Amino acid sequence: MFKTSFLLASLIWGSVGAGYFVYGKRQQSFTAMGGGISMIVASYFISSALLQSVVCLGIIAGVFWLARRGY
Repeated sequence: MFKTSFLLASLIWGSVGAGYFVYGKRQQSFTAMGGGISMIVASYFISSALLQSVVCLGIIAGVFWLARRGY
């Protein structure tokens, strides 16, 4: 039922998302917290490893862009 690539991608992106969430909580940055929650949710609900990676990389780019703009 589950492919190895999906499980590995979920583990990686879920862990990165959890790290973003913890970082955002400690720094009181709602942008990083929202990005972390979004990555965790994406790792649960997107079943393709490639699409999951693209979405999570987009979330990382969005968080970086928003942080550079001061949000």
